[in-house]
Amino acid sequence: MNKVVRTPLVFSLVPALLIAAQTAMAQETPRADKHYIGLLATVYNHRTIGESTTETAWGSGGTLVVGSHITDLFHAELRAGAGLKDADVPNSDLSLTVDYFASWYMGLHYPITSYANLYGQFGFSYIHGEGDISDPANDRNNAYLDFEGDFPDSGFSVSWLAGLDFAVMDNTYLVLEGGKLFKDTGSDVNTFQFSGGVRYEF
Repeated sequence: MNKVVRTPLVFSLVPALLIAAQTAMAQETPRADKHYIGLLATVYNHRTIGESTTETAWGSGGTLVVGSHITDLFHAELRAGAGLKDADVPNSDLSLTVDYFASWYMGLHYPITSYANLYGQFGFSYIHGEGDISDPANDRNNAYLDFEGDFPDSGFSVSWLAGLDFAVMDNTYLVLEGGKLFKDTGSDVNTFQFSGGVRYEF
């Protein structure tokens, strides 16, 4: 008796599941051939600062993003950013500034629900910044004297990002992401970027 009851129940659920799956797929907005623009608030995390020390410092800034979806899964974008708040290195008089940067990325994004996507991207960045020591004669700044002037020493670097976007309105997404902005080959400083903001697609 149980087998007789279960079999019709299973067959009655199959169409309902198929309809639900088709509805979910229909809600996924095709993104191929769409362009997008985004505005992000960004924090810069400078790590491994100094030769004998490994200090960490935080700065902040903003990032403008312009890109295109090549297919439903692949995208390419350009970014331009600038620093707003200098990163003050603890136990020293050194501050690091990201004046501006420009990045180019190729990326892959993958839908995990009808309204959210994971993405990763890889590319290159040009960064211009400055290191400033307000009291270079102070002994506590001896480990950082090489940072005075242009920062980073090497302006071009490999960059990468990983992130998550959520559709909050039609063609409008909330974006959360993080990754490496650059590694300075002169000082071995690694600078990471963490951002949040909005993206509009059209």
